[in-house]
Amino acid sequence: MVTFSEAQLMAWLSPILWPFLRILAVFSVAPLFSMRAIPMRAKIGLAFFVALCAQAVLGEQPVISVNGREALGAVAQQVVVGLSIGFAVRLVFAAVELAGEVIGLQMGLNFASFFDPTSNAQMSAVARFFGNLSMLLFVVINGHLMVLMAVVKSFDSFPVDGHFMQALGQMRLHEMGAALFSSALWIALPMIALLLFVNLTLGIISRVAPQMNIYAVGFPVTLTVGLLGIAATLPMMEQPVLTLFQQAIDLFAAQR
Repeated sequence: MVTFSEAQLMAWLSPILWPFLRILAVFSVAPLFSMRAIPMRAKIGLAFFVALCAQAVLGEQPVISVNGREALGAVAQQVVVGLSIGFAVRLVFAAVELAGEVIGLQMGLNFASFFDPTSNAQMSAVARFFGNLSMLLFVVINGHLMVLMAVVKSFDSFPVDGHFMQALGQMRLHEMGAALFSSALWIALPMIALLLFVNLTLGIISRVAPQMNIYAVGFPVTLTVGLLGIAATLPMMEQPVLTLFQQAIDLFAAQR
């Protein structure tokens, strides 16, 4: 009769269990992977498949028993690191959506808001458009593969050792938070300058020709110029978004 000891079972399951938890935490937060259209069983199966395929490059992993005291810290560490990776990528989309909110405010289109089921909040039409565009760009540049590579590389920076507080102290998510607003304003800067020039021109026209109803003319003009400006500046949005994606990935994939 073939028997297995607990140590042998842990030696077989531990290299897959902890990466599986980290990848599953990423799938619960990261864009595209966390979509409600994807069934939960598919996410669990894909996380297990990625953890199984990553064994060839993960190297030697420490064996942590699920009955030991280190198991709770290991679980907390995997969940926190996985959620942090997904949250860092989500911040990139938040920066693009914030840029869309600023542009929509300048255009006067913020009243056209919709309910976003992903964030459970109201979002303007321009921000929704920029968010969908960034999602398409994320797929085109194989951002989903970059996220999976970042998860695998994160085991070099945050190994499975159960040191929850140490992993929490090594993260630099505050850098992404600081870059959120600056990057959003940088993306929206061309449209802000264009619409500011249009508003200044309309202000001068209202002083030169007071009999003109500037309120009836101003909204169609700013709306038309805003739409033309968005169409002209969309190719310029690629490089800032790619830079933000690279910053988010480097937080976890860089060697320490």
